[in-house]
Amino acid sequence: MVSLLNFRIFVSSKTLKKGLTSLSLAIAAGLCFNLTAQESNTPITVPPSVTIPLQTYADEKLPLKAQNTEEVPTKVRFAKTANFDPDSVVKIARRLAQKPYGVLNDPLPPGLAKISYDEYRDIRFKPEASIWKAEGLPYQMQLFHRGFYFQDLIEIALVEGNQATHLAYNSGFFTAGDVLSQKLPTQDIGYSGLRIHYPLNNPAYFDELMVFQGASYFRALGKGSDYGLSSRGLALNTAEPEGEEFPIFRAFWVERPNSDSNLIVVHALLDSPSVAGAYRFSVRPGDNTHIDVEATLFPRKELVKVGLAPSTSMFLHSMNGRQNTDDFRPEVHDSDALLILNGRGERLWRPLANPKQLQVSAFMDNSPQGFGLIQRERSFEAYQDLEAHYERRPSLWVEPVGNWGAGEVVLTEIPTDSEIHDNIVSYWKPKQPIAAGSEFHFTYRLIWGDEPEVDDGTVIVARTASGRADIAKATPRRLFVVDYQVKAGNNDEMPVVKVQSSAGVITNVVVSRQPKNNGYRLAFEMDPQDAELIELRAELKFTGPREVETWLYRWTRS
Repeated sequence: MVSLLNFRIFVSSKTLKKGLTSLSLAIAAGLCFNLTAQESNTPITVPPSVTIPLQTYADEKLPLKAQNTEEVPTKVRFAKTANFDPDSVVKIARRLAQKPYGVLNDPLPPGLAKISYDEYRDIRFKPEASIWKAEGLPYQMQLFHRGFYFQDLIEIALVEGNQATHLAYNSGFFTAGDVLSQKLPTQDIGYSGLRIHYPLNNPAYFDELMVFQGASYFRALGKGSDYGLSSRGLALNTAEPEGEEFPIFRAFWVERPNSDSNLIVVHALLDSPSVAGAYRFSVRPGDNTHIDVEATLFPRKELVKVGLAPSTSMFLHSMNGRQNTDDFRPEVHDSDALLILNGRGERLWRPLANPKQLQVSAFMDNSPQGFGLIQRERSFEAYQDLEAHYERRPSLWVEPVGNWGAGEVVLTEIPTDSEIHDNIVSYWKPKQPIAAGSEFHFTYRLIWGDEPEVDDGTVIVARTASGRADIAKATPRRLFVVDYQVKAGNNDEMPVVKVQSSAGVITNVVVSRQPKNNGYRLAFEMDPQDAELIELRAELKFTGPREVETWLYRWTRS
């Protein structure tokens, strides 16, 4: 069974300018599905996977014929059966970047090319056919079928030792119900992505841990989490008038996991008109799932508007923005704020917004220590949603490895009227463009699950709310209420508060103790006057050394 709540569309700025809505969006392959297969104990006979002669990656003359297919030759471009070493994908990306970008033409059989969403979700991978299931390894892998919006052929190879073996399409891996009127093809049409399973929450059950599907999108989970926000390999021209460019992971090489380790390694080849790239994902699941990402980019063009380690999320409304909300739920979002730990060690907390017009915020920095889209509100009462359970959505924290130099954390907020739209994007933008013809290497860690831990006594923002400042009548003046929580400490000392605004007038600033969360409550009024946009900043100051989050907010006239 698949819930529509697991169907997510990324709203690009180009799409927004076209005025398209709902499922008619020009999606640029930025879709995420969670098509969970049902477990079955019924044994089946799975046709063998393909075996072809050993090739080198430079040899593209031999067509592939899968053993369980019709006589339809399929050319394997990247994930071939061949020798493999840690630099194999880097070499492929380097060669690929030396050629002009070419759109790969791998049409689906006509019956599959135009199937509906309901028909697509009727194609399910058979859990008993999972890769490595019979070997008793700590991981299993399943594949996604092509069809619906997932038209691109994605190549996959399995790696064991120094040998990669191409994994051909196998119709025996899938079952189709009564909704799908088309027969599954027999020729090697490839796949549209993959998902990795691991006994994350229960040693007797292999949960979905990580999914790669749609452009360069991927998602992962920590223990007890449900799928929410996504990461991407690279962001290009986000929120630019000419439209966003969506790189795609064209091929994956998945290393066979060891029986005595919880590590699994996935290699991916990225490609787009502007750049080719090689990625290595080292995945270790747990209460928080850690993914170490090593990436090398080979730009065909100078990359000026480039985003490293991008995250994509959804924010519909919360208690700091319900003026135009008609919803029984108090809050609806996968993430409630952007958190930054900048190079100076300052913690910045920026609540997200669903603005009337697209807006971009940039936070200049040098060698950031971390940033990410955080789901801090963890109570069911805040969401009241028995299906979506937004309180279970993971946070995603990005930790750069090494010195990333000067640049800025960029936050893009796109208007949306539906929770099926991913309308929030964050990433790191280097100050200097990445030159065409260069090799650009960067490394970072992704942490999926809880937000980063803080030292005892740290004061963090627990809640942001706003409303009109006059309870008797409508008024343009706004009341802001910011609750702070002291982590494993006390609130004996009353801080001095400083509130700043880029425009308008701030009045009635009051700070008091908040006994419900062992913290403080800051309240103030803002008169926007003639301003259309106001940047707000609040700081609590204590006499002794104490780490305190700085609260930031962008107000726009609704």
